[in-house]
Amino acid sequence: MKELSFFYGKRVLITGHTGFKGSWLCRILLNAGAELTGFSLEPPTQPNLFTLAEVAAHMQSLTGDIRDVDALSKAYAQARPEVVLHLAAQPIVREGYRDPRTTFETNVMGTVNLLECVRQGDSARSVVNVTTDKVYQNREWCWGYRENEPLDGFDPYSNSKSCSELVTHSYRASFFNGADAPAVSTARAGNVIGGGDFAPDRIVPDCVRAVSIGKPITVRNPYSVRPYQHVLEPLAAYLLIARRQWEQRSLEGAYNVGPDDSDCVTTGKLVDFFCQSWGEGASWMNMAELSAPHEATTLRLDCSKLKAALGWKPRWHVAQAIDRTCEWTKHYLGGGRITDVMDAQIAAYFEEERV
Repeated sequence: MKELSFFYGKRVLITGHTGFKGSWLCRILLNAGAELTGFSLEPPTQPNLFTLAEVAAHMQSLTGDIRDVDALSKAYAQARPEVVLHLAAQPIVREGYRDPRTTFETNVMGTVNLLECVRQGDSARSVVNVTTDKVYQNREWCWGYRENEPLDGFDPYSNSKSCSELVTHSYRASFFNGADAPAVSTARAGNVIGGGDFAPDRIVPDCVRAVSIGKPITVRNPYSVRPYQHVLEPLAAYLLIARRQWEQRSLEGAYNVGPDDSDCVTTGKLVDFFCQSWGEGASWMNMAELSAPHEATTLRLDCSKLKAALGWKPRWHVAQAIDRTCEWTKHYLGGGRITDVMDAQIAAYFEEERV
């Protein structure tokens, strides 16, 4: 895995490491030989991927709230990271409607707290703040948004991530502009799917919960178009950004991370792929909610910048992503060791760089 060898022996801090994406990222970096520290709340669900991935014993896993600047500062000083990957967030749109204050505190002030640690420390060389594809002012266009489009997320979650982008831009312009300053980027990723996501109000976990008890899948927004991608796609992009901006400071900035247009499908089509891959008579019902909170109908990303500047390209099409998710889930439901299927999928994904 040539592209991961850069991280061997590097001190890496991941905030939000106990979440779905964070757990996959921990597994990747530990396999790559990084000296890993994580700072996060306890895993958000039971069961949870962080426990199943068996990473806690092989890293420094610190429990804390990103809103607590004192606890974060202590953890940061202890880790003295060279690479920082900021994933800690309140990531659910509907939870943002239910609890907007906590969402803004976590996603905005959490970013401020993290960047303050970077500013006051002297160890970091490369920082990546993970936001979302929902940071843009959504005009329901049929084409993808570019990084220079206006930022103005509609709902509290999306808007808090827009604010996180602006905070990062301000810190980069105000404090991280010297020759010895760390390179700082943001990554705006699309909707991720993959094995081990147990979160509520996400379509693939909803699919798994339904089929595991023999029930039809209920789909509340079957006509919404989203840039679905396997979780390994954005994680590989975050690591690529972190590595390349370390090597060439001028590459820092904002990057969209999403699938090709052909893989931007409706939620209904995604569930069709799931039912085909799962088999066993899996089916779904259209349960569109007339009074549901606002969510964008169409959302696509233009990832030309990431492709041109860093040579990145997506590797697994959406149907393959669903196949990998079903493979992981059936392995889990069958009582198999989760690290085996995770490591096999990580190896398969990164091996494709040589194809």
